[in-house]
Amino acid sequence: MAANRKGRHRGVDREKKPGGEKLSRKDFEQKLEKLEVELVKLQLWVQKEGARIIVVFEGRDAAGKGGVIKRITERVSPRVFRVVALPAPTEREKSQMYVQRYIRHFPAGGEVVLFDRSWYNRAGVERVMGFCAERDIERFLKMCPLFERVVTDSGIILIKYWFEVSQDEQTRRFTSRIDDGRKIWKLSPMDLESHRRWYDYSRARDDMLAATDTKWAPWYIVDADDKRRARLNCIAHLLSLIPYKEVKREKIKLPERQKAKGYVEPRNRSTRHVPQVY
Repeated sequence: MAANRKGRHRGVDREKKPGGEKLSRKDFEQKLEKLEVELVKLQLWVQKEGARIIVVFEGRDAAGKGGVIKRITERVSPRVFRVVALPAPTEREKSQMYVQRYIRHFPAGGEVVLFDRSWYNRAGVERVMGFCAERDIERFLKMCPLFERVVTDSGIILIKYWFEVSQDEQTRRFTSRIDDGRKIWKLSPMDLESHRRWYDYSRARDDMLAATDTKWAPWYIVDADDKRRARLNCIAHLLSLIPYKEVKREKIKLPERQKAKGYVEPRNRSTRHVPQVY
């Protein structure tokens, strides 16, 4: 494994976590607002240049991948930033080439695709849960770097993140999901198994990073015990990897409204209104 590359995965479990004070919500929102402005600049550049970008989000269950994706997409267009979170494969998809169902979601010019889990399911949950044979894992780990070389050689910018949390923090988050009716949908049987099989997932992760961390598609580890800092750090890092420039736009002037020319709002409409409950 490329264990000494700066800013990458130097001993995922052993790396010292940042120990700063907890970031206040106000401070977080202020910093996030600046990053959101940059994400909009990135969007305009992607559209102008016809760039194609793929961002892969992998990691421990309850590590905060979804929260980061939500923050990235809140202030940009869903027509440019597309989130892909595929369900379990159908019987037809199981008979296809493994990466085929992912390739159909790859970006066209002017698009950024965010994969909430990706083809790396094979190296993670499918391996740990025994959903595929070990020979399939070996083949995947061997062929994946070659596949990603083809992707990047085609001009696509491919960025891969692994989100890591401690055992205690993962347990705390799972417990929160059990006790919160707003979050219970996030807790699946696979999540429960990932909590029980912590070390099986650790071994699978280590093999995956060792085999698929390459110069053309490196892995970047996000320390995610602190959700707010993880979100800010990941977005800032993502922006730093893309050579976007601010697109100059003409100054916008709001036009005056047209004249009513006798139009009057109807008083007795048959349409129904939403009750004013709040």
